Amino acid sequence: MTAKTPACRFCGAPLDTLFADLGETPLSNSYVTEADVAAGRDTAHPLVVRVCGSCFLVQADEVVRHADIFDADYTYFSSYSDSWVAHAGRYAEAMRARFDLGPSSRVIEVASNDGYLLQHFKAAGVPVLGVEPTASTANAAIAKGIDTRIEYFGKAFGQKLAAEGIRADLTAANNVLAHVPDILDFACGFTEVLTPEGVATFEFPHLLNLINLVQFDTIYHEHFSYLSLLAVERVFDKAGLRVFDAEELPTHGGSLRVFACRKAAGHAELPGVEAIRAAEKAAGLDTLAGYAGFPEKIRACCDSFRAFLDTARAEGRTVAAYGAAAKGNTFLNVCGVTAEEITMVADRSHAKQGKLLPGSHVPIVDPAELIASRPDYVVILPWNLADEIRAQLGELEQGGTRFVTAVPETRIL
Repeated sequence: MTAKTPACRFCGAPLDTLFADLGETPLSNSYVTEADVAAGRDTAHPLVVRVCGSCFLVQADEVVRHADIFDADYTYFSSYSDSWVAHAGRYAEAMRARFDLGPSSRVIEVASNDGYLLQHFKAAGVPVLGVEPTASTANAAIAKGIDTRIEYFGKAFGQKLAAEGIRADLTAANNVLAHVPDILDFACGFTEVLTPEGVATFEFPHLLNLINLVQFDTIYHEHFSYLSLLAVERVFDKAGLRVFDAEELPTHGGSLRVFACRKAAGHAELPGVEAIRAAEKAAGLDTLAGYAGFPEKIRACCDSFRAFLDTARAEGRTVAAYGAAAKGNTFLNVCGVTAEEITMVADRSHAKQGKLLPGSHVPIVDPAELIASRPDYVVILPWNLADEIRAQLGELEQGGTRFVTAVPETRIL
């Protein structure tokens, strides 16, 4: 019996075209203990990504329930990245100026995490509301005095807020559009909660960079979609939204910030939208040919890193890592790395320290332990934060430790 061809979660067309098959991998943010490993609770699941030949939404097969990924003990806290908090501060300042936001306005952030962004608006006197499904991060925001609802966002919850008289002059949704299995229902929620001239901004890693820079480590089970402006505009159009501006950002290896509004709103389309449309068209993202050949690029990237590890072992060098990030877990597991090859990974998050990376079982330690161990090499797994991490670990570099990044190919910095 042959497996049934899955259907596109947006338009329903059959998903006949494979984009990438990363094999069986664990949930990238499900850190484990020695007891979990002994009890067989460190499970792996197929990680297969396909592209829709009709709407060109790139999407992972849904093999794990959304609620099982974003549970009460979710361990990603945005505030542990200084550069990301600074990015949020710049965004808040720019949006306040551009859209004249003040005490009579309201900003709603969806997937507000630990309040890393809304704290900037609150400090400026702009009323805020966070919507965050993971209790661990939401409670951290509440402890900062940021009004937060512990809920999943979608059309029904948008209607609920509107019925309570809560509407937004600005909504922010950073790195969450890819995380929702029902992307249309999610987008419809913004149509419900925006004021007539309200603006919704979305930030997400740009699919064009994922392909060109072989960022396969950003593929994991909690990312249900991998987004182009082409696909996002089609989803938004069906949800009653219209994109009127877009810009490229350096965050997360190259992201888009998209500005949308209700279709009847008065915001005129700006040139940034057409520029990104043209770049995607030039890359062939409106044809299936534009998505071909990615598995071969993944293989070459892994081969490059395996060669580095083999050389380091042959020379008797010690290799550690920094950043117990989801992307690092995908990378290590696809490359087949074990704790014998990478001795430890340091991370500032106390929620992760003392646990093991899923799959590879590399122990997670406090950065002070990494510094004390003086490894020959430190692999920076969240390569998008390489400059920030090198600055934090300057003491190691001064002592002769070399830093390494592995995407799109292995480089000793």
